[in-house]
Amino acid sequence: MEAVKVAKKKILCLHGFRTSGSFLKKQISKWDPSIFALFDMDFLDGIYPAGGKSEIEGIFPPPYFEWFQFNKGASLSALLLGYQAQGKILKEHPRMSLFVSISGSKFKDPTICEVAYKDVIKVRSVHFVGEKDWLKLPSEELAAAFEDPLIIRHPQGHTVPRLDEEGVEKICRWIRHDVVLQNGEVKESEVKEDVPMEKREAIEA
Repeated sequence: MEAVKVAKKKILCLHGFRTSGSFLKKQISKWDPSIFALFDMDFLDGIYPAGGKSEIEGIFPPPYFEWFQFNKGASLSALLLGYQAQGKILKEHPRMSLFVSISGSKFKDPTICEVAYKDVIKVRSVHFVGEKDWLKLPSEELAAAFEDPLIIRHPQGHTVPRLDEEGVEKICRWIRHDVVLQNGEVKESEVKEDVPMEKREAIEA
């Protein structure tokens, strides 16, 4: 079967509190490679060196970084999406088209919330919610701020979860239909359910 050619989408990956881009890359390396077949992943470090002890010291080598000294990369990303939708920031930048959150949450400051989450954020999104995560409810609240979010639940805690076959299939199906098709990269007739992601040839835009 001839491979379907689609342009890779560039994904900005923001790590969690007092970790690093390389640590996040290591964390998601446990996921099936087919999930990333259509993406060009860019792992950044926070701009501020960590000012306190990191929970991953002794497990993963430093340096560690912080994002403005609040919460996680997912929360910051969601905030930026909300602000962009309201025309407050990134006015010259093309609208962001997708969002993946692992244990993300809303900001609590009312002055921020009334702007960033004023309207439903119309960006395609996937939200990983852990049953034992102390941010389970905040993660669900963040998902509710997006239009038609895909929520993938797992039995683990505050971590990047390992995905079973069902989880991999859910996110790959989302990528096929909500990313590839809606962006008009290929026609629906060209993307078959029985064509594994790894069988498709992704090319640079």
